[in-house]
Amino acid sequence: MTTQLCLADTFIADQNRAAQGALRSDFAHLGEVLARRGVDIEALVERAQSFRIAVPSWGVGTGGTRFGRFPLEGEPRDIFEKLDDCCTINRLVRTTPLVSLHIPWDKTNDLGALRRHAGERGLTVDSMNSNTFEDQAGQALSYKHGSLAHPDPAVRRQAIEHNLECISIGKALGASSLTVWIGDGGNFPGQMHVRGALEAYLASMREVYAAAPADWRLFIEHKLYEPAFYSTVVNDWGTSYWAAEQLGPRACCLVDLGHHAPNVNVEMIVARLIQFGKLGGFHFNDSKYGDDDLDAGSIKPFQLFLIFNELVDAELAGVPGFHPSYMLDQSHNVTDPIESLMVSAMEVQRAFVQASLVDRAALSGFQRVCDAVMALRTLKAAFTTDVEPILAMGRCRAGGAIDPIAAYRTSGYRAAKGAERPGVRRTAGGIV
Repeated sequence: MTTQLCLADTFIADQNRAAQGALRSDFAHLGEVLARRGVDIEALVERAQSFRIAVPSWGVGTGGTRFGRFPLEGEPRDIFEKLDDCCTINRLVRTTPLVSLHIPWDKTNDLGALRRHAGERGLTVDSMNSNTFEDQAGQALSYKHGSLAHPDPAVRRQAIEHNLECISIGKALGASSLTVWIGDGGNFPGQMHVRGALEAYLASMREVYAAAPADWRLFIEHKLYEPAFYSTVVNDWGTSYWAAEQLGPRACCLVDLGHHAPNVNVEMIVARLIQFGKLGGFHFNDSKYGDDDLDAGSIKPFQLFLIFNELVDAELAGVPGFHPSYMLDQSHNVTDPIESLMVSAMEVQRAFVQASLVDRAALSGFQRVCDAVMALRTLKAAFTTDVEPILAMGRCRAGGAIDPIAAYRTSGYRAAKGAERPGVRRTAGGIV
C-alpha cells in the first residue's frame, strides 16, 4: 500500500471487517457479565473513547543504552517525520491525538509550518520538554556538572534561557505546559553543596515559572538517581512537591513511573499529590530494575491499575483542580517504536477502564470495617476483568483498528518508510 499522511480510513476498515464478528460476540458476552454486576458496558465504551494520552516525539525513534544503539529502518529524521509516525499511531489506536515535543531535538525554523503539519494530521502539541541534561553543538557552556542548579551563575543563566525558549516555541505551537527534568546532582560525597544546589535550582525555576503563560502549567519531574548517582537535586516527590509549593499554583509535580526506587509504593505517592493539589501529570512506562523505560504495563500491570484506581477515585470524587496530563515516555531498543507506543497507549487505557469498574461503594464499606480480604477482592474483581472487547469496540467505532498491531504490520508502513527515509544511522532521542 502507499503511505501518505498516515494510514487511510478505508485500509483500517478493511482490516477490521474480518474481526468484527468475533468482536461483536465477545462484546455481547462481556456486556451480559457486566450487567449482572449492575454495570452498563456502553458507559465504559464512552469512557474508553474519552481517554487521551500524549505520545512523545522522541519515542518514535530507536533509543539506546550506554553500550550501543541499533537503528531501525525508516526512523524519522526530523520533527515533521516524527509527527507522521505519531499520526499513524493515533489513526490505529484513536487515543493519542496529543504529542509532547523535546527541544532542541524538535527545533525547526518554521513553527507555522510545523503547527499546520500537526493539525493536518489531527495532532495537537501538548507539553514542551526542555533539555539541559546534554550539551548541544555550538553551546557556549557545558552542563557536565549541572544546569539550573549549577554553582556557576552563567551556566544557570544559559539553562534558564533555554527553558524560556521552550516556552516561546510552545506558545507558537499551541502547547499548554512545560516539563522540566534536570540531571543535576553529584556522583561523589562533597561534590556539591546539597542545600545550596536546591536553592539555586529554585531561584532558576522562579524565572521560568514567571515567564510561562497564565494558562500554562509547569511540571517538575523528579528522579531518584541517574546521571547523578550520589545526590540528585530533585530526587523524590517530596522535593518536587516543596519546589512546586514554593513556585506557585501553576507549578505541579510530574510522576515518571521509572524514577523511583524498586518496590516504592507509587500509587501512594499519586494519592498524596492528589490530596495536596499538586499532581500535574505522568510519564508512563515500566521497569524491572531501575529507569528501564519499558513499555507501559509490561512488567507491573497491577501497579498501573492501582495508580488509576487512585486517579479514577479522585475524578469521581470531584477533587478540586484535578486534571492530570497523561504522557508516555519510553526508550525502545529492541522493538519497533510505533508498535511499543501503541501497546503502551492501549495498556494505560486498559488500566483506566479497569479502574472505572471498581465497585466503590462496596470498597468503601469494606474499608470502614477494616476487611482487608474483601477490599482486595473488590479491586481484583475489576483488575482481572478482561476489558479488551470494550477497548476494541471503542477503537472500531472511532475509526481505529480492532487489532492495531496486526493492521500496522499488514500495512507495510515500516518498510515503506524505510524506502522514503534511507540512510538513517542516528536520530535524536533520549530518556526524560
